[in-house]
Amino acid sequence: MKRVYNFSAGPSVLPEVVLKRAAEEMFDYHGCGQSVMEMSHRSKVFEGIINGAESLLREVMNIPDNYKVLFLQGGASTQFAAIPLNFGNKNKKADYVLTGQWATKAYKEAARYLDAKAVASSKDKTFSYIPKLDPDTFTKDADYFYICMNNTIYGTVYHELPQTGDVPLVADVSSCFLSTPLDVSKFGVIYAGAQKNMAPAGLVVAIIREDLLGNAMDFTPTMLNYQTHADNGSMFNTPPCWTIYIAKLVLEWIKNDIGGLENMQKRNEQKAAILYNFLDNSKMFKGTVVPEDRSLMNVPFITGNDELDAKFVKEATANDFVNLKGHRTVGGMRASIYNAMPIEGVEKLVEFMKDFEARNS
Repeated sequence: MKRVYNFSAGPSVLPEVVLKRAAEEMFDYHGCGQSVMEMSHRSKVFEGIINGAESLLREVMNIPDNYKVLFLQGGASTQFAAIPLNFGNKNKKADYVLTGQWATKAYKEAARYLDAKAVASSKDKTFSYIPKLDPDTFTKDADYFYICMNNTIYGTVYHELPQTGDVPLVADVSSCFLSTPLDVSKFGVIYAGAQKNMAPAGLVVAIIREDLLGNAMDFTPTMLNYQTHADNGSMFNTPPCWTIYIAKLVLEWIKNDIGGLENMQKRNEQKAAILYNFLDNSKMFKGTVVPEDRSLMNVPFITGNDELDAKFVKEATANDFVNLKGHRTVGGMRASIYNAMPIEGVEKLVEFMKDFEARNS
C-alpha cells in the first residue's frame, strides 16, 4: 500500500492509526452490525459517539464547565456571518484584526450586520507578520473582538493574545486547533473547521461561553443561531456523524498515543524547527514570515523564481511529497505540517530540498 507525505493545508493528513481503526470498524461498529456512516443519529450507539467526542475534547483541552461545545456544519466560513449575528446585538460594534484572507472575509461579512472596525492589518507586507496592537485604538464598547489565530495561507500565528478587557475575544483557530494547549477561559468564543487537525471536512467545532448565548439578532436564521444547537446538544438536525466519529478517534489518539496537548506541542515544535532551520540556512529557499510570528502548522517558502518554484513542486510531487504548491493568491510553496504529519515526513522533505538545491544551484 502506497502512502505519500501529504502537506495539504486541508483537508489534511490524518493519523494512520485512526485510518486503520476506521477501516476495521467500517462495516460493523462495536458489534452493532452497521457502519457509523449508515446508523441513525438518534440511536443510542451514535449518542455514545457524540457524547464521547465532546467528553474527550473537554478533557484534552481542559474546557471550563461554563462553555458549551457545539458540533456544527457549514464550514468555518459560515461562522463569519454567525458570529456577528449571535454576538453583535448589544452595541452593533466589533473590532477585527486583518491578518490574512480569512480574517478579511470575516470582517467584510460582519460589516453587513454591524459597525465592523479594522483596528490593525498586515496587508502592507502580504500578511507576513502579526501587527502590533494598541489597546487605545480598540472600540471600548465593542460587542466582541475578532482574530484569526493561525493564518493558514500566510503562515503566521498569534503568540500573544490581544488584551481586550471585558470585550469577549472571538478566535478562528481552524489551523492550529489541538496543536498546543490553549487557555479557553481567555476567549468568549473559539471555533475551528475540523479538516486541519481533527477530522475530515464537514465539521465545525464551536466552544462558546454560556453567558454569550441567547442574544442573537431577531432575523438570525434558525440554523445560524448558536442557541438552537446548544439547546439540542448539537442534534437539532442530522449532524455530520462520520466526521464526529473520526474526531473522537483523533482525540483518543491525542490522549492515549501522544499523551496530551503538552506533548503534541513539543512534537510540533520539533517538526517546525527542522524545516525552519533549513530555510534559515538555505541559499535557495527562504521562508516568507518574520521569525517571531511563524506558525508551527503552515510554513510558506519561496525560491524567488517562479519557474524554479514550479519545478520544485513538480519534482516533489513525483517523489511523493504532495500538495506543496502555495495558495493561489500568494504562489511559492507551503508545507502544512499538522499534528498527524510524522517527524519523518518533515525530515525527508528537508533531505529532498537539500538535494534539489544542490542540483539546481
